[in-house]
Amino acid sequence: MHSFLIGLQFLTQIRLVRQTEWTAEDFGRSSRFFPFVGLVLGICYAAAAWLLLYFIGMRALTAALLLILPLLLTGGLHADGFMDTADGVFSGRDRERKLEIMKDSRVGAFGVVSFVMLMFVQYALISDMHPLLLIPALFVMPVIGRFAMVLSVACFPYAREDGMGKTFADMADRKTVAIAAVSTTLLVLPWGFLAAAALIFGIIFALFFCRMITRVLGGTTGDVYGAATVLTETLVLAIFSLASTQPNVWGLLWNLL
Repeated sequence: MHSFLIGLQFLTQIRLVRQTEWTAEDFGRSSRFFPFVGLVLGICYAAAAWLLLYFIGMRALTAALLLILPLLLTGGLHADGFMDTADGVFSGRDRERKLEIMKDSRVGAFGVVSFVMLMFVQYALISDMHPLLLIPALFVMPVIGRFAMVLSVACFPYAREDGMGKTFADMADRKTVAIAAVSTTLLVLPWGFLAAAALIFGIIFALFFCRMITRVLGGTTGDVYGAATVLTETLVLAIFSLASTQPNVWGLLWNLL
């Protein structure tokens, strides 16, 4: 429970119990509970979606507010990692310079443009999604996204000799992946076929993305963890949104429960 609360405090702005003291071991071990952090976020997202659909309906404002909510609840942590990763990877410099650019607190043009494009894509995916699919999509999205983060931590080397992300990487092992995998599966599969498909494709994408980044940077970093999370979440939205264009998709989803 202590490690979960540390992970929740680190990855979100939610403070169930304020943790002021922890060891590096506690901090590193919190990664195995990241899917449960996603569960907390998923409950918040799904509840917000239900309220917005009830009072506003499936309108442009609904999609816009559902884009803003994750940024507020996570403090923009993963978005910042995504922008830093884009700045470094697209800079065209050598490996060491790319890592320096990613560590710079200032956001460059590549990061801003990439983030704006990502927001446009997510807005379109939410806007096109069938209202009945919106709640399950937003529930499983952060759970799968946080499992993608666990995979990026545990399955790939850390690109720097030090850094906050290295604490996670040093403590992650097979047990971390196993616990996260079991918890993610139990949280996602009850939502049916589309959720299961989103989990499978999310895992494949996260591993592929981190492998490509490892070839460029020699490993992953804390920024890459954030990038893997938001991109995997976008893929989850894409699967549910594209499924919305198929007839009887709602019946297909729930008949397979």
